[in-house]
Amino acid sequence: MVAVGGNSLITDADHIAIPFQAETAAVTAGYIATMVAEGWRVVVTHGNGPQVGFILRRSEIGIHEVPPIPMNYATSNTQGSIGYMFQRSLLNEFRRRRLDARPVALITQVLVDRDDPDFARPTKPIGPHMDERTARKHSSEQGWKVVEDSGRGWRRVVASPKPREILELEVIRQLVERGNVVIACGGGGLPVFVQDDGNLKGVEAVVDKDYASALVARGLGADLMLISTAVDGIALDFNTPQERWLDRLTVAEARRHLADGHFAPGSMGPKVEALIEYVAATGGTGIVTNPPNLPRAVAGETGTRIVPD
Repeated sequence: MVAVGGNSLITDADHIAIPFQAETAAVTAGYIATMVAEGWRVVVTHGNGPQVGFILRRSEIGIHEVPPIPMNYATSNTQGSIGYMFQRSLLNEFRRRRLDARPVALITQVLVDRDDPDFARPTKPIGPHMDERTARKHSSEQGWKVVEDSGRGWRRVVASPKPREILELEVIRQLVERGNVVIACGGGGLPVFVQDDGNLKGVEAVVDKDYASALVARGLGADLMLISTAVDGIALDFNTPQERWLDRLTVAEARRHLADGHFAPGSMGPKVEALIEYVAATGGTGIVTNPPNLPRAVAGETGTRIVPD
């Protein structure tokens, strides 16, 4: 399982446009292709925080001419667009390397609890970072909930219910068993709940990509879950003078540091918690690193590994 962060597709403020993101996705696809060449069967998931934020912003700008885009439909848009970036880039890499592998992007639904407490207290950051003045302006004029994000600026946050079930899990399994590299759970998947009549209903929320990825990894019995993000690993006292980077953590150590507040909610916190759940359930290995270091992290040369106690 390789979970790619939506933020990692944007290298800097001057390279936000979609063609630049596609170029970055193509670079990451090269690292994933190296894993496939080494014999790994890979499922790719991806975040969409900045991208879904851009879609919603465009919707707000055009609200006087076209109906607004609901949150879950904005997520489905990113499943298609970012999935297309990776599917095309992986296919190019596989052809170039003459690898017998086929990428496929899958629209993925995730079952959530309609009574999840996060609907009452939004925690999931979406969209680009802003300065405080801009964030406060959006909060006042558009009713956004905004928070400071680990010293990197301010961001909008929305409801993020915990995923309970990946509805397309068996489809993912069948595709992987037939030699496909599956791109699934884009943006954490599309949140749905079961109505009283038994039918599924979409809900305007964002499922955390890392929690959903861990659920897929656990369901497939994956040997490795690798979270690719903007930094090369996990640090204690991140972005402070006391910052300490970690090479290896046991599940117990990771739980202790999480309880001590070292990993911010909506940032590194969900990544560590998701890896704890995955490693504790499967006995596999969890890794956090950045895209250029994917193959080296798998080889144990960099990144932070979370291992069983």
